[in-house]
Amino acid sequence: MTPSKHAYSLDNILEIYARPFNDLIFEAQQIHRQHFDANTIQCSTLLSIKTGGCPEDCGYCSQSVHHENSLKPEALMDIEAVRSAAAAAKANGAQRLCMGAAWRSPHDKDIEKVAAMIQVVKEHGLESCVTLGMLKSGQAERLQSAGLDYYNHNLDTSPEFYGEVIHTRSFQDRLDTLEAVRDAGIKICSGGILGMGESRRDRARMLQVLSQLPQPPESIPINALVPIPGTPLEAATPIDGLEFVRTIAAARIIFPQAYVRLSAGRETMSDELQALAFLAGANSIFLGDRLLTTSNASSGHDQILFEKLGLHAG
Repeated sequence: MTPSKHAYSLDNILEIYARPFNDLIFEAQQIHRQHFDANTIQCSTLLSIKTGGCPEDCGYCSQSVHHENSLKPEALMDIEAVRSAAAAAKANGAQRLCMGAAWRSPHDKDIEKVAAMIQVVKEHGLESCVTLGMLKSGQAERLQSAGLDYYNHNLDTSPEFYGEVIHTRSFQDRLDTLEAVRDAGIKICSGGILGMGESRRDRARMLQVLSQLPQPPESIPINALVPIPGTPLEAATPIDGLEFVRTIAAARIIFPQAYVRLSAGRETMSDELQALAFLAGANSIFLGDRLLTTSNASSGHDQILFEKLGLHAG
């Protein structure tokens, strides 16, 4: 994988983080306005098409078979249920439908079923995104031929802290999947989770690795950990709100043309904290009361918040 010409050094990113808060937000907002309408938020809906029974041991996830109180495995959703979900997402104002399946790596027969789902999503005039785990040779190309716009595969954290969270899949495995997706001509959605016990250096390293990809991700989810009972991270200390916003601002400065998504954790964020995140350059959210397996801010509350801030979906 050839490194990006736009890669940042770790010291540079740490310097961005350390700037006075007002200066950091001001710079991030200036950069944001150069590339986006500052009052437009891209909205997506997340749909779990295959829940539970995952062989991975990600310390934050209730779908892992390794954890107590893991979710009961469910079969892959049928295509008519996806059709209904796509229609509902469109009616609720979403521009993109993201479908997630709890697999380590899908079989080719699974890829064919997901390809049919992608086509249903596209028929409703929505962008399509899937997260299916690691991909084998040819699978990314099949998804691309079905019309897939984005593939989500988060780095989660830094290479150095990664082993504290996940043991069944290496950091390099994640990079290999991102390379396969990019080689197939699919846009990349990749970010991380904050509040798992990582340091600021780990957060900066995650952004640095993303900047080193041959082509930067088009979408970068920044998640605040939602602690789930029965998982190894159920007692993790929550990320400080201002540190979370600093990460949003750093992502906006480093990736000026990417959608920076204010993702998991919004349910417990105050309106003021979300407003700061938008000011720092976040311009994408998930609509709906649920993400894959965790609660999300309600659509009704999002509408009220958008009205308060003068934001609109687009």
